[in-house]
Amino acid sequence: MKGCIHIYTGNGKGKTSAATGLAVRFAGTGGRVLFAQFLKDGKSGELSVLESIDGIDVDVCRECFGFSFAMSEETRQQAGVAYTEYLRRILKRAVDETYGLLVLDEIIATCNQGFVAQAELVDFLKNKPEELEVVLTGRNPTPELTELADYVSEIRKVKHPYDQGILARKGIEY
Repeated sequence: MKGCIHIYTGNGKGKTSAATGLAVRFAGTGGRVLFAQFLKDGKSGELSVLESIDGIDVDVCRECFGFSFAMSEETRQQAGVAYTEYLRRILKRAVDETYGLLVLDEIIATCNQGFVAQAELVDFLKNKPEELEVVLTGRNPTPELTELADYVSEIRKVKHPYDQGILARKGIEY
């Protein structure tokens, strides 16, 4: 089976949820999943459930640097080093351990913020194992990423409680 590239993007809630759903479906049919998460603190509610499912390995970057807009230049540089090393380790693991599905949650934002070189991700996608399915999530993918993808699904916000001052809620947004 040819492995395709998926992008879940948009300003709406549900990109990570869509990737999580696909990971569960893939594992449910006997596939092996590597679920990697960038820019988050490793405490998202879906992770404990994913970790309990046979066939899904969760590997999150445990270093958290806070929101990018609040980072000092020194912190941004530290984040760039950490996320680049993390990406390289994840991509190597995905190939070496022969996974069928690789989820790179928030990798698009990680590239857009300049924490990892998009060229490195693009090179991997162009040369990935033929059968490896890859999911990228995050807002505003570049035209180059969009062109490489086989699926691009946009989740558009129509209405959101945040617009009324309601902050992220445990179990719903994280």
